Amino acid sequence: MNATERLAQGFPDLSRMMVARQPHWMRWLTATAILAVLAVIGRAFANGQIEWSYVGRFLTVPAILEGISNTMIMAVLAMALGIVLGVVVAVMRLSSNPVLKSVAAGYTWLFRGTPLILQLLLWFNLALVFPTIGIPGLWSVRAVDVMTPFLSALLGLGINQGAYTSEVMRAGILSVDVGQYEAAQAIGMGRLRTLRRIILPQAMRVVTPPLSNEFIGMVKATSLASVIQYPEVLHNAENIYYANSRVIELLIVAGLWYLLVVSILTPLQMLLERRFSRGTLQLVR
Repeated sequence: MNATERLAQGFPDLSRMMVARQPHWMRWLTATAILAVLAVIGRAFANGQIEWSYVGRFLTVPAILEGISNTMIMAVLAMALGIVLGVVVAVMRLSSNPVLKSVAAGYTWLFRGTPLILQLLLWFNLALVFPTIGIPGLWSVRAVDVMTPFLSALLGLGINQGAYTSEVMRAGILSVDVGQYEAAQAIGMGRLRTLRRIILPQAMRVVTPPLSNEFIGMVKATSLASVIQYPEVLHNAENIYYANSRVIELLIVAGLWYLLVVSILTPLQMLLERRFSRGTLQLVR
């Protein structure tokens, strides 16, 4: 209906009326306050007692590069250990065997209920509880020689991660339709083969986003291993600023490397999620 027809039927002509815009004063005030706070913080870093030349100088020194390399190696190995333990514990939690279910529940309760830094310290000081490790009378070795910073960090980070990963994997397994189990049984597939060939591939669509996020968290969690002298990037940065007293500068260097690694991993995470969600995306479209 055009304007002439509206007038003919007694309706007012609204085509030339001005639309009043609602003012959003609170948005402008909030944005101004946020910009003011950011300006104050930026000015403090720019005009404070920070020698930015040291940041650029130590950004690529061998100790820092070695530290970031050790950080990534530890993150990958600990996450791999956590995924393996997570799958095993998730299957145990879903088992009809009450002993397996109780052991899996106890493992999850213990390692999720205690701080990660406490677990790292316990692994590193395991020799105070078990002076020797091995088979009595056949083979034994001193625990202090075995529990190096690397192995202590790997066990602490990996076993702790396994407790969280088990819940993620359990949710992924439960998301698979029960008909998939019944179809596998109908063609004579055993439980382990069904899990490996049917269930876990379908569960990956659900577990990939949280696991990718957990891996990014693992990269940052490796910084806790500095308390047991594992030479990751933060530990090496600390060793440098103990010598030259440039504390803030070296902490900024470590922070920039963490940001760079996370910035690289984030788009890789998105690509991995897209790969495992291809079937779902096609259904949505």
